[in-house]
Amino acid sequence: MSTHVVVGVDGSEQSALALDWAAADAARRRKALRVVYVREPWIPEYPASRGHDSLTERAEELLRRSARRAREHAPGLEVTTAVVTGAVVERLRAESENADTVVVGSRGLGGFAGLALGSTGLGLAGHAHGPIVVVRGPARVRHDEIAVGYDGSEDAECAVEYALEQAQARQARLRVIYGRRLPVGAPHPAGFGPLPPAGIEDDIPRRLRPWLEKYPGVAAVLVAVTGHPVPALAAASRAADLVVVGSRGLGGFATALLGSVSHGVLHRAHCPVAVVRPRERTS
Repeated sequence: MSTHVVVGVDGSEQSALALDWAAADAARRRKALRVVYVREPWIPEYPASRGHDSLTERAEELLRRSARRAREHAPGLEVTTAVVTGAVVERLRAESENADTVVVGSRGLGGFAGLALGSTGLGLAGHAHGPIVVVRGPARVRHDEIAVGYDGSEDAECAVEYALEQAQARQARLRVIYGRRLPVGAPHPAGFGPLPPAGIEDDIPRRLRPWLEKYPGVAAVLVAVTGHPVPALAAASRAADLVVVGSRGLGGFATALLGSVSHGVLHRAHCPVAVVRPRERTS
């Protein structure tokens, strides 16, 4: 079992929010925190527009401030820091191999300049070895609820397990959202993938039962929605502390690499989003 949470920082406000989320999550789930700055090798050591400090000095100072902030946010938390060199997605993907979770802000500066839920952020969510959490903004209200999308796929099973672990650590309730088949002859939204296999939605409560029995302290409610589940998950995110989705799925959750549901929720959610994929699948 991975014993640490990784957070990427770059000095932006969004990465500071990601740091706060990661510190709280690590403390809550009794894991260590690893704070990482990705140094891209094509950025010069002494950028002309950034004063007299070297890139190395700025990175080390950022990590010192970040570690101090994390410890203030979660007293007693074990915190380590690291500067790693390379392309952002590839280096954070490598970090995900041994991490419980990798946490990033929804957009950033410097080494995370492309992380605005575009190709960089979405690429990380589609290729990481474990859960990726994208933090969109400050948590102004605590809702004590975790929402998760489920369709019976392998990724959805991993998403439910992660969501239950989060709900148990937070002493929060769990809202499981799954899609029903559209009526025969109903128009099919372009790009959303095929309809769920016939009858699978009727089997979902039974398939979820073993997971719910494994976490008896978590109160759960199952919500069936007709059609594509992104609008329902986006709506649920307004009253949730975290939305969890699989990287790709079946039926209404169909995908190529990063599915239409995870892609849509990342863009539309009002709270942090965790995208989860089975660790043994690396492509």
